[in-house]
Amino acid sequence: MPENLAEVLMKFSGAIVNTITVLIGSGIGLLFKKKLPEKLTTAVMYAIGLCTIAIGITGIIKGENQLVMVISMVLGTVIGTLIDVDGKITKIGDSLQKKGKKNQNSEGEKSTFSQGFVTASLLFCMGAMTIVGSMSAGISGDNQTIYTKALMDLISASMLAASLGIGVMFSAGFVLVFQGSLVALAMLLGSFLSDFAVNELICAGSVMIVALGLNLLKVTKIKVANLLPGLVFVPFVCMIFEKIA
Repeated sequence: MPENLAEVLMKFSGAIVNTITVLIGSGIGLLFKKKLPEKLTTAVMYAIGLCTIAIGITGIIKGENQLVMVISMVLGTVIGTLIDVDGKITKIGDSLQKKGKKNQNSEGEKSTFSQGFVTASLLFCMGAMTIVGSMSAGISGDNQTIYTKALMDLISASMLAASLGIGVMFSAGFVLVFQGSLVALAMLLGSFLSDFAVNELICAGSVMIVALGLNLLKVTKIKVANLLPGLVFVPFVCMIFEKIA
């Protein structure tokens, strides 16, 4: 357990820094949005999509048992679809937009805001660096992985904001809550999670990253947020496999 407030703040510093870099990156993207030609932002978005898929594939390889991934993802997707996680996150984005602007925007602008909010939130919060970095921060106070991720997110946020608008900036709040929750969870339960469970969490999160990359490339329209509950099932499925092994 942490010995003092300074140690606690240090463990959360990575999440705070990451939130700030998303805000700064989004601000830069919005500042130059009208100055960048559409073909350039489109090309960069495709590049980000391809890189996202590559990062996802790298994380999937860390999985040690494909059955854990399949069972967790199927169960999680069923729950996520039934409770409509994607729809609820989208509504949060729509609500933030309405509070940010008194005048009613066009339906197209509303859609872009929500797309930017949801896409950026998932891109910045899913994947190996988020999970491993948050676990390391919560258990040992090592934020190096999160700091590296924060720099990458600064660049991604600027490009996403230039393409999808101010909704990307509002995703900073989701980043703070999600990563902060992971750090807190790691502080409480990190010592009880085996390397097997951590690797499977990375694997499941990376599957979502691949799905998000396909969406960025406009190949699919997967409601990636509906897959999120799969992460909750991973530790429990791992426990079952470890007991029967």
